[in-house]
Amino acid sequence: MIIASNLGFPPLGAARELKRATEGYWAGKLSAQQLLATGAELRRRHWELQRAIGIDRIPANDFSFYDRMLDTCALVGAVPPRYGWKGNEVDADTYFAMARGSQGKGRDVTAMEMTKWFDTNYHYIVPELERGQSFRLASKKPVAEFREAKALGIDATPVLIGPITFLLLAKTKGTRFDRLSLLDALLPVYAEALSALAAAGATWIQLDEPCLALDRSEAERAAYLHAYSHLAKRGDKTQLLVATYFAGLDDNVATALALPVQGLHVDLVRAPDQLDRLLSEWPKGRTLSAGVIDGRNVWRANLQAQRALLDRAMKTVGDDRLWVAPSCSLLHTPLDLDLETKLDPELKGWLAFAKQKLQEVVSLAKGDRGAVEASSTAAKSRRASKRINDASVQRRAAAVSEKDRVRPAPYAVRRKTQVALPRYPTTTIGSFPQTAEVRAARRKLHDSQLTAEEYDAFIESQIGKTVALQEEIGLDVLVHGEFERNDMVEYFGEQLAGFAFTEHGWVQSYGTRYVKPPIIFGDVSRPSAMTVRWSRYAQSLTKRPVKGMLTGPVTILQWSFVRDDQPRAETAKQLALAIRDEVLDLEAAGIRVIQIDEPALREGLPLRRADWADYLHWAVDAFRLATAGVRDATQIHTHMCYSEFNDVLRVIERMDADVISIENARSGSELLQGFEQYKYPNEIGPGVYDIHSPRVPATSEITGALKNMARVLDDTQIWVNPDCGLKTRGWDETLAALRNMVEAAKGMRDGKRET
Repeated sequence: MIIASNLGFPPLGAARELKRATEGYWAGKLSAQQLLATGAELRRRHWELQRAIGIDRIPANDFSFYDRMLDTCALVGAVPPRYGWKGNEVDADTYFAMARGSQGKGRDVTAMEMTKWFDTNYHYIVPELERGQSFRLASKKPVAEFREAKALGIDATPVLIGPITFLLLAKTKGTRFDRLSLLDALLPVYAEALSALAAAGATWIQLDEPCLALDRSEAERAAYLHAYSHLAKRGDKTQLLVATYFAGLDDNVATALALPVQGLHVDLVRAPDQLDRLLSEWPKGRTLSAGVIDGRNVWRANLQAQRALLDRAMKTVGDDRLWVAPSCSLLHTPLDLDLETKLDPELKGWLAFAKQKLQEVVSLAKGDRGAVEASSTAAKSRRASKRINDASVQRRAAAVSEKDRVRPAPYAVRRKTQVALPRYPTTTIGSFPQTAEVRAARRKLHDSQLTAEEYDAFIESQIGKTVALQEEIGLDVLVHGEFERNDMVEYFGEQLAGFAFTEHGWVQSYGTRYVKPPIIFGDVSRPSAMTVRWSRYAQSLTKRPVKGMLTGPVTILQWSFVRDDQPRAETAKQLALAIRDEVLDLEAAGIRVIQIDEPALREGLPLRRADWADYLHWAVDAFRLATAGVRDATQIHTHMCYSEFNDVLRVIERMDADVISIENARSGSELLQGFEQYKYPNEIGPGVYDIHSPRVPATSEITGALKNMARVLDDTQIWVNPDCGLKTRGWDETLAALRNMVEAAKGMRDGKRET
């Protein structure tokens, strides 16, 4: 029989138990034992759910309290020296200090860098490696969690990040060197971990190697063969499954098939065309894990089409060597559609979340004809639904021309007409702390315990307080704080036609930060103004400029579950026109500075370079369409964060924003290296401190960052701002950090060498 398999399951819990327990531990309200107990209960619940659905191969060690790449750092003892690790098992305090930084009790250490996991909105902790790095087995987590599953009668498949992907996604510290030069030091630790799992009774072990689906050099392909040849010599009978996903193997097929492993997982959702090549060269006796259920989106599968793929595979592989699985870990999808009791029934019939996707996996494995027919009926219903198409939106999008994407004057001319500011102008990225009081007010409005008028008065009070604090601190360009917004994408989607929303559709972005991505199911338009009221109110409280704050079209696209029945470029164009309408209304309301955030623009790059040009063309065109309608005197800002931007600096220039703020602090000012070779012409605010850590940077630390910037940028270009929005921070640390930031900026204006 075909085996029903899963690669990974969302860890959060139906009531967000993991988030609450972890944050409770950080706040000192829960003990380490209580946190661990919550994790154990969630794992038990999720394993038993998968078993009840009928999954044959259930993953273990896919659970994490923060991030699986961070877990791997702990597993192999890759702990940077600044954390003072003594070389024993990595404890919880060290683990979370690596993730978030730590300040207090005589300790002040920064967090490790964080960036996007391939082309998803999930952020991983970036390993830091030094020349001559040593490794040692420093975590018992994989074996402990496997034994937990075994005690429940589940023969789980332990999941590890593969050694080559771990090294390729790491960054070197100090002098640059080839990360793969550390492979021979790393492999014995991996072999030890695999042997420990085998000794505990594991029959299969999954090693995730998504980097094998990217552009790879001959040396990197050789490293894959070397690594898995080494791991194949362990001497135990545990079988290895190498899992690739997010793209097709393409020119890496020969390498993947030559690996001395017993199984290979491939993504047949992103790259169904790779199946024929794989089958033509498939090694006899090897297991094929066919990822035919989309682990990245929420649409119900067309089981008839996916069953056809499996039937083709079965003829070559045989049903005893064929597994059916999601395309990747279900980490990127919400937990359970059954929790959505308020979702429109017709739309709900088109969807599948993690639980339902596993049901689809089992239906395919069992050849359930009833389920196949039901999926075909749902697909026909969706295609025929009148709610998807809006002729007026389609006509407007079709009429867009190049002149709609070009501002009347170049930046050098525009700047002379825009708001006058001192050198090293200071600002923030947009949001201020969303306290328990703010979240409670939103919840009371949702539960009808506050009237709309009472809620609006509360939001006005928060804006008034925040504007006054920004003036007192001395910021030059203010924001209203975004207290009315639940999320930077969800908030806008709720006010746009063509979107639907969930009550419990939480997806992990990083650590304990979870979002509820909107669902774009139809043509997009803006029925009415979305942000003008609050921006106008904030501006009425001060003579200093207040930025209007919007989320850009590409980020709304990337951070939503997007319709799959038309090209993404077309949906981006519709979103750009909706945002353009809002930009023009803000300008008409007297807002002189407007920020359209595009943190996801770099994230959306296709994983293969050959596909970059087409994406960058339509993505940048969408931003320009959203912004090009304003007068020269209106200053357009954008913000980007937590991606590798040096690859696309010239593309960022083509966006033609007057000012860009960009993540810089957590990556160790790596961004500035790109500006040493490339002279960016407009204004830019490389972030001066990391907002994803609770630590408060000293004025001298920020001054040092600004001096580094001044080495490669003209001081008339440099803005002074944090790395990202302040939504997740507390007020005390926020105000302390901003005061230090303003003091550092003033010192730079005065030409002081020391602060």
